[in-house]
Amino acid sequence: MSDTVIQVENLGKKYLIRHEQRERYTALRDVLTNKAKSLGKKLLHPFALSSMPFADSSREEFWALKDVSFEIKQGDRVGIIGRNGAGKTTLLKLLSRITEPTTGRIRIKGRVASLLEVGTGFHPELTGRENIFLNGGILGMSKAEIKKKFDEIVEFAEIEKFLDTPVKRYSSGMYVRLAFAVAAHLEPEILLVDEVLAVGDAAFQKKSLGKMRDVGREGRTILFVSHQMSAIEQICASALWLDDGRLKEQGVSREVTDHYLLHIKSNFGSRPIRDRKDRRGTGKVKIVNFYVLDVKGFKQQHLRAGEDYTFVIEYEKAEDAPLSNVVASIAVSDSRNEMVFLVRSSFTNQNLTLSDTKGRIQCRVKDFNLASGIYGSVLFLSHGEAEVLDWLEYATDIVVESGDFFGTGSSGLPSHCKVLTRADWQTS
Repeated sequence: MSDTVIQVENLGKKYLIRHEQRERYTALRDVLTNKAKSLGKKLLHPFALSSMPFADSSREEFWALKDVSFEIKQGDRVGIIGRNGAGKTTLLKLLSRITEPTTGRIRIKGRVASLLEVGTGFHPELTGRENIFLNGGILGMSKAEIKKKFDEIVEFAEIEKFLDTPVKRYSSGMYVRLAFAVAAHLEPEILLVDEVLAVGDAAFQKKSLGKMRDVGREGRTILFVSHQMSAIEQICASALWLDDGRLKEQGVSREVTDHYLLHIKSNFGSRPIRDRKDRRGTGKVKIVNFYVLDVKGFKQQHLRAGEDYTFVIEYEKAEDAPLSNVVASIAVSDSRNEMVFLVRSSFTNQNLTLSDTKGRIQCRVKDFNLASGIYGSVLFLSHGEAEVLDWLEYATDIVVESGDFFGTGSSGLPSHCKVLTRADWQTS
């Protein structure tokens, strides 16, 4: 069809994962001994290797995407959802031509602008001003066209003071603001946006979502990856659900997100946290368990508003050496995957040092303030603000009973607001 702008046929992307065996300590004598053994084997069996096919057991094939096919029409606003490792970002990288597919083919008609992870798209040594013109040139725009949009981009990104600073000196928030402003304002026919917008503050996220709605109304095509189902439903008319690298469902966004959330909820607790594969991070630290204790130290299956609790993350570390400046986060999300509660060590300048290979991270929460309901938890560990160590969504159910947060017997209005807040009322 003439109005089809993206056509994907039997798309697949394979990676070779190398597994390196870790050794706690290797002495010089061990190296010399291993070399001597290897030389001895070659002298005794000079043709052993050449007569056998080589097999490298340290390599494993991993299909990030497999047999994915779909079509997107001009002006479509499509959300892409799925758990960590489902293939969402890989799909956008293939559509952006950052990487090549292993199988299948992609046909794209029109200029594509993409906003993926922080660090792509800009030249770090160039200033913000220079990168705006560079990106416009890559999109095929003339200098006059870029100048026409320049002031609007700078105003939207809120980086006027740093316009002539190399972007390598930008904070992650500044970088994302400028990157999104460039991608959205330089009039690409197709806009690809990963959930990198989560780096920005709430006000900028709201502004960015509004801009994407405007772009959609102008008849341009949007592909938007997000874990926030409400954002998908607000912006996107349709959605693609990826699961383990395959296209599980495509259809109206509300219907697809409902099916996805039902699937997620039905799979809560089906596997121990230790065995979960749907996680992101370098693996230097692995979350292996999560639970909540009351003030007496007993594990709790149900929480009550107004009580004090200790949230516990059990971890295992790959290396013996201490790891400092570790940021720990525990978030709670509602049935639409909207975050309603977040504690983070960096908020109170209490980043951690993990000394032992196994241990517990404890977070005391006083006067727990969520209304009754069933929630999901998100666990996140990072090394400072740069390196994600482990990120696990839907770690476990958190069931909250009403409790007596207000001291009056009232449970609030859980159907309208999940966060409970005490207030004093008077007239004057």
